[in-house]
Amino acid sequence: MYFLTKELYFPPVEEASYEGILAVGGDLSVERLLLAYNNGIFPWFDADEPILWWAPSERMVVNPNDYKVSKSLRNSINRNIFEVTINKDFESVIKNCQEIERKGQDGTWISDAIIESYTKLHQLGKAKSFEVWQKNDSQSSCELVGGLYGVDLGHVFCGESMFSKVSNASKVAFVKLIDYLKQNNYKLLDCQVHNDHLEKLGAFEISRESFMRILKSN
Repeated sequence: MYFLTKELYFPPVEEASYEGILAVGGDLSVERLLLAYNNGIFPWFDADEPILWWAPSERMVVNPNDYKVSKSLRNSINRNIFEVTINKDFESVIKNCQEIERKGQDGTWISDAIIESYTKLHQLGKAKSFEVWQKNDSQSSCELVGGLYGVDLGHVFCGESMFSKVSNASKVAFVKLIDYLKQNNYKLLDCQVHNDHLEKLGAFEISRESFMRILKSN
């Protein structure tokens, strides 16, 4: 495990531990984050921990061109219950991802420092948000009920987090993201590490070596 200094450097991803931790420390500057993502590395740590940088041996991904939307979800989208926008309210999306309660999860890894750094990435055009809105009949207005955000590398989109306040809202954001990636010839959606929810959405694992070949193929 490598301990970072102020130098903008990461060791090769092959030096990651068995658990997938590559390095500890450093900072969350825009420069370091972009260096990390462009080299297959991402930060993930609890608020009471030092910054941990990961490059796991197995990577959870979606190939946009091979993705199949379930019939029930497509029917839900076609009912036009929701309106989906891109980059309309990045700050609200990431704050909702921070604040939403998740089953079986105590707290969140999305600290205020994470919000500050990824908002800067967004302002530079390096991070995107997808917002899902639902009309509030009592107020004749739309309410933000779901969304997701991630880091945009131009040919690979690195999904970071999603939230949902009503049934299917985050799934709709996910499908709209896939549609966007497909239309703009992205090679891969990086979902980072395995979880059951992502698997149900159609994500699957590939080796770190395969992921790095795609990442570096642009």
